[in-house]
Amino acid sequence: MGRIGYARVSSNSQDYQGQVDALKAAGCERIYSEKMSGKSTNGRRQFEKLMKDLLPGETVVVAKLDRLARSSRDLHNIIHELDGLGCGFLSLGESWCDTTTSHGRLMLTIMGGIAEFERELIRKRCEEGIERAKAKGVTFGRKRKLNKEMVRVAAERYAKGETMAELAEVYGVSEPTIWRTLQPETAAAA
Repeated sequence: MGRIGYARVSSNSQDYQGQVDALKAAGCERIYSEKMSGKSTNGRRQFEKLMKDLLPGETVVVAKLDRLARSSRDLHNIIHELDGLGCGFLSLGESWCDTTTSHGRLMLTIMGGIAEFERELIRKRCEEGIERAKAKGVTFGRKRKLNKEMVRVAAERYAKGETMAELAEVYGVSEPTIWRTLQPETAAAA
């Protein structure tokens, strides 16, 4: 069936006419265009309209991949959705990205595998870095509002009958903060 174009620029100061011209030259019968951030497909009304208007057998065409998706995960999700609708995908700027050919589907599968492999390497490096930092004594998360001495004194005061509400007011923190802080101390005292 036919080719359906999608053109997008991120801001009002940019112009998508060059993309529209390329899509027309590629034989697109209808073109959906918008000026909207590509961070997410949410809120991209023309993209949502395109997806609703697609008929099985049609192919979505973009001038460049980054006009459709910001990450390989986004691209994979969109292509998966198009596949579910019985539609193809073609990027004019990246000739390898064409789900209407067996070679294009192979390249997308390989690129998806590489992206997944890269994400796994990044995750592993992050975990190793966190472990090294922990071994050096680096603590993660927000700085504690109460130091060890304050916690010790608060635990003693709580054991003597002061309420968590009173302690929270004295230390300028919330009751849940006092409760969480006293858990180890309360359990040790019991």
